Amino acid sequence: MVSVLQNVAIDCADAYELACFWSEVTGRPLDPEDRPGAHETQVLLAEGPVLYFNQVSEPKTVKNRLHLCLRPETSRDQEVERILGLGATFVADHRNADGSGWAVLADPEGNEFCVLRSDSDRAAVAS
Repeated sequence: MVSVLQNVAIDCADAYELACFWSEVTGRPLDPEDRPGAHETQVLLAEGPVLYFNQVSEPKTVKNRLHLCLRPETSRDQEVERILGLGATFVADHRNADGSGWAVLADPEGNEFCVLRSDSDRAAVAS
């Protein structure tokens, strides 16, 4: 017997607003029952677990011990710019001159996540 990963839970101050941000990032919809002011919301990913947002009273105070890593369909650098335009902030740059590496961003509530190289970025470095 094994366990199946149901969701990735993210504590936050405003569950609906943060779920809306991540819905834009992933291009995936919110659960149809989610509404503004909801204390629990979900982004329904195409594959795997859902992103579950749980409203809590305490603020985020330290670096995440667990974070999301995104592999974009477009180039990494284009995706970084797109997500910054959605309201993320730039945290750290681990991109290298040879095209490898990643960028660390934070969502509107300060949760860190990485934007990795896309498949096309990886192919360009390999050739």
